Amino acid sequence: MYIANELRKNNVAEYLLYMWQVEDTIRAFGCSLSRIRREYVARFDYTDEQKEEEVDWYGNLITMMNQEGCREQGHLQINRATLQMLTELHLQLLASPKFPFYNSAYYKVLPFIVELRSRGANKEEGEIETCLNMLYGVMMLRLQKKEITPNTQHALKEISTFIGMLSDYYKKDKEEGLKFE
Repeated sequence: MYIANELRKNNVAEYLLYMWQVEDTIRAFGCSLSRIRREYVARFDYTDEQKEEEVDWYGNLITMMNQEGCREQGHLQINRATLQMLTELHLQLLASPKFPFYNSAYYKVLPFIVELRSRGANKEEGEIETCLNMLYGVMMLRLQKKEITPNTQHALKEISTFIGMLSDYYKKDKEEGLKFE
């Protein structure tokens, strides 16, 4: 909860990736709040009050996952809504002549998006989701200490830069409002 709140304020893409990891963590514990409390939250260097707040947060997420039918797979509506806001901003940035650097970054990553889709990425998902799924997949490979090929590392660098730029624009839009025309 504390990490999520901080990430949500500072980097929406990192927030989404973190929340996807939280969803997977909940699934790894069988959507059991007692297991999450005992085996996961207990390890945090938090006060007892903070641990209880964290357990409440996980409990709320488990309830939402059960209600929304994403116990096994998929993402919570709150995360899908955040992704949708990012996607809408992406489209506004592309349509505006005021953001040539963003357009340039997008066309630089577009071949990677096309390649990811040709290799089995869900063709129904949007381009931003494809990018985030790639970043999440590499994060999972690193956690498993698996090798990442030089080609994947190159794609990762370009996609990370692009998604970082989108996150920066998202933050700026929330704080100041972007002018698209």
